[in-house]
Amino acid sequence: MSDGAAPAATDALLVALGSVPGAWLRFAMVNHLAPRLPRRPWGTLVVNVVACLAMGVLVARLGPGPADRSWLLLLGTGFLGSFSTFSTLMAELLDDLRHRRRGQAVKLILVSLAGGWLALRTGLALGA
Repeated sequence: MSDGAAPAATDALLVALGSVPGAWLRFAMVNHLAPRLPRRPWGTLVVNVVACLAMGVLVARLGPGPADRSWLLLLGTGFLGSFSTFSTLMAELLDDLRHRRRGQAVKLILVSLAGGWLALRTGLALGA
Protein backbone atom coordinates (compact mmCIF):
# COMPACT_ATOMS: atom_id res chain seq x y z
CA MET A 1 0.00 0.00 0.00
CA SER A 2 1.45 3.38 -0.99
CA ASP A 3 1.59 6.42 1.24
CA GLY A 4 -1.20 8.04 -0.82
CA ALA A 5 -3.66 5.17 -0.30
CA ALA A 6 -4.84 6.21 3.18
CA PRO A 7 -5.55 9.84 2.25
CA ALA A 8 -7.32 8.73 -0.95
CA ALA A 9 -9.49 6.31 1.04
CA THR A 10 -10.28 9.03 3.59
CA ASP A 11 -11.20 11.45 0.80
CA ALA A 12 -13.49 8.86 -0.79
CA LEU A 13 -15.12 8.15 2.57
CA LEU A 14 -15.77 11.85 3.18
CA VAL A 15 -17.41 12.20 -0.24
CA ALA A 16 -19.51 9.06 0.34
CA LEU A 17 -20.63 10.18 3.80
CA GLY A 18 -21.72 13.54 2.42
CA SER A 19 -23.46 12.17 -0.65
CA VAL A 20 -26.05 9.98 1.08
CA PRO A 21 -27.80 12.77 3.01
CA GLY A 22 -27.44 15.13 0.02
CA ALA A 23 -29.17 12.71 -2.34
CA TRP A 24 -31.87 11.97 0.22
CA LEU A 25 -32.56 15.66 0.78
CA ARG A 26 -32.78 16.29 -2.98
CA PHE A 27 -35.24 13.43 -3.33
CA ALA A 28 -37.33 14.77 -0.44
CA MET A 29 -37.31 18.37 -1.67
CA VAL A 30 -38.16 17.58 -5.30
CA ASN A 31 -41.01 15.31 -4.20
CA HIS A 32 -42.22 17.94 -1.73
CA LEU A 33 -42.17 20.63 -4.43
CA ALA A 34 -43.69 18.46 -7.19
CA PRO A 35 -47.37 19.08 -6.27
CA ARG A 36 -46.70 22.81 -5.73
CA LEU A 37 -44.95 23.49 -9.04
CA PRO A 38 -46.49 23.09 -12.50
CA ARG A 39 -43.83 20.68 -13.82
CA ARG A 40 -41.03 18.61 -12.34
CA PRO A 41 -38.11 20.55 -13.88
CA TRP A 42 -38.87 23.52 -11.66
CA GLY A 43 -38.28 21.44 -8.51
CA THR A 44 -34.88 20.47 -9.90
CA LEU A 45 -34.20 24.13 -10.61
CA VAL A 46 -34.97 25.10 -7.00
CA VAL A 47 -32.68 22.39 -5.65
CA ASN A 48 -29.84 23.38 -7.99
CA VAL A 49 -30.10 27.09 -7.12
CA VAL A 50 -30.16 26.32 -3.38
CA ALA A 51 -27.06 24.14 -3.88
CA CYS A 52 -25.28 27.01 -5.67
CA LEU A 53 -26.09 29.39 -2.82
CA ALA A 54 -24.79 26.89 -0.24
CA MET A 55 -21.64 26.23 -2.31
CA GLY A 56 -20.93 29.95 -2.43
CA VAL A 57 -21.17 30.22 1.36
CA LEU A 58 -19.02 27.11 1.80
CA VAL A 59 -16.28 28.26 -0.56
CA ALA A 60 -16.24 31.74 0.99
CA ARG A 61 -15.85 30.26 4.48
CA LEU A 62 -13.17 27.69 3.75
CA GLY A 63 -9.46 28.29 3.45
CA PRO A 64 -6.70 26.36 1.70
CA GLY A 65 -5.74 24.15 4.68
CA PRO A 66 -6.19 20.38 4.95
CA ALA A 67 -9.03 20.62 7.49
CA ASP A 68 -10.95 22.92 5.16
CA ARG A 69 -10.22 20.56 2.25
CA SER A 70 -11.90 17.77 4.23
CA TRP A 71 -14.97 19.94 4.82
CA LEU A 72 -15.07 20.79 1.10
CA LEU A 73 -14.95 17.08 0.21
CA LEU A 74 -17.66 16.19 2.73
CA LEU A 75 -20.02 19.13 2.17
CA GLY A 76 -19.09 20.45 -1.27
CA THR A 77 -18.30 17.38 -3.32
CA GLY A 78 -20.32 14.87 -1.28
CA PHE A 79 -23.41 16.61 0.08
CA LEU A 80 -23.92 19.43 -2.42
CA GLY A 81 -22.68 17.33 -5.33
CA SER A 82 -25.39 14.75 -4.72
CA PHE A 83 -27.98 17.33 -3.65
CA SER A 84 -27.72 19.22 -6.93
CA THR A 85 -28.26 17.39 -10.17
CA PHE A 86 -26.99 18.47 -13.55
CA SER A 87 -27.83 15.14 -15.18
CA THR A 88 -31.49 15.37 -14.11
CA LEU A 89 -31.64 18.90 -15.45
CA MET A 90 -30.34 17.66 -18.81
CA ALA A 91 -32.84 14.77 -18.87
CA GLU A 92 -35.69 17.17 -18.10
CA LEU A 93 -34.53 19.52 -20.86
CA LEU A 94 -34.44 16.59 -23.28
CA ASP A 95 -37.99 15.67 -22.25
CA ASP A 96 -39.14 19.24 -22.93
CA LEU A 97 -37.49 19.21 -26.35
CA ARG A 98 -38.89 15.79 -27.25
CA HIS A 99 -42.38 17.04 -26.38
CA ARG A 100 -41.82 20.22 -28.36
CA ARG A 101 -41.87 22.48 -25.30
CA ARG A 102 -39.00 24.55 -26.66
CA GLY A 103 -40.05 27.73 -24.86
CA GLN A 104 -40.01 25.99 -21.50
CA ALA A 105 -36.66 24.37 -22.29
CA VAL A 106 -35.10 27.73 -23.13
CA LYS A 107 -36.54 29.32 -19.97
CA LEU A 108 -35.24 26.43 -17.86
CA ILE A 109 -31.74 26.73 -19.31
CA LEU A 110 -31.59 30.50 -18.87
CA VAL A 111 -33.10 30.54 -15.39
CA SER A 112 -30.87 27.64 -14.29
CA LEU A 113 -27.68 29.33 -15.46
CA ALA A 114 -28.55 32.85 -14.33
CA GLY A 115 -30.14 31.70 -11.08
CA GLY A 116 -27.25 29.39 -10.26
CA TRP A 117 -24.67 32.08 -10.96
CA LEU A 118 -26.53 34.71 -8.93
CA ALA A 119 -27.04 32.26 -6.07
CA LEU A 120 -23.34 31.35 -6.05
CA ARG A 121 -22.33 35.03 -6.02
CA THR A 122 -24.85 35.73 -3.25
CA GLY A 123 -23.49 32.80 -1.23
CA LEU A 124 -19.94 34.08 -1.66
CA ALA A 125 -21.03 37.51 -0.40
CA LEU A 126 -22.96 36.03 2.55
CA GLY A 127 -20.05 33.80 3.51
CA ALA A 128 -17.41 36.52 3.35
